[in-house]
Amino acid sequence: MKTLVILSPLRRSAFRLLWGGMAASYAGDRLQELAQAWLRLTVLGLLLYSVTQGAMFLSLFYLPAVTTSLLLSFTTIIVALLGLVLLKEQPTWMQWGGTALYLVGVLVYFYPAQIPAGEVIGLIVAGMCILGNALSTILGRHINRDGVLEPMTVTVVSMGIGSVVLLASGIAVQGLPRLTLAHWGIIAWLAAVNSALAYTLWNRTLRTLAAVESSIINNTMLFQITLLAWVFLGEQLTWQKVMGMVVAMLGTLVVQIRKQS
Repeated sequence: MKTLVILSPLRRSAFRLLWGGMAASYAGDRLQELAQAWLRLTVLGLLLYSVTQGAMFLSLFYLPAVTTSLLLSFTTIIVALLGLVLLKEQPTWMQWGGTALYLVGVLVYFYPAQIPAGEVIGLIVAGMCILGNALSTILGRHINRDGVLEPMTVTVVSMGIGSVVLLASGIAVQGLPRLTLAHWGIIAWLAAVNSALAYTLWNRTLRTLAAVESSIINNTMLFQITLLAWVFLGEQLTWQKVMGMVVAMLGTLVVQIRKQS
């Protein structure tokens, strides 16, 4: 399947769904606020949708899924360090400890994962994905925490810009795919729920949660997928994976505790 080209109409469909809801509520001063934030929203769209999403699927072409997931799990520590410098958000010692505990859980879960030798291109692409993901989290937090723009607005504008660039890149590299009715049905569901709703909720969390807090919650998606695959697909769930997930989830909960220790 031509992933980049399939992903692009998904993002564009989600953009259309959200556009109608946003357009009616913006007029006068609110349009001026949107205009002032246009450049930041453009950069956010390019980072979050074009670079991060594109690089993630491209890295899966060069690297095993396990390796890619392991590398992406370290996004949180980069977000914590960048947030410290760029957002002046100082994690508590308890939150640093929770992040470390989370990473221990990830390593237990993936052990004995190995980085394939000679996959330089794959590692470079994965590095771009990690950096794009971290920077988009920082920028998203910067845009959302002042509460000037609604989460839906941030999602609509950034997703619209990012999806257009991703579509153009996908067509240029992979050409146009042949989509069946089943493909369009899947795209419609993913556009409405996994993109439009999910990214709007993501931007809403960035209004109240620190960048590192949102990032580490987002990274638990790996374990959620594992549990869902165990329930619905009957995939094997070993004690090692269970232990890794429990430790990582404990670390995630500790990070949410903001009280100074």
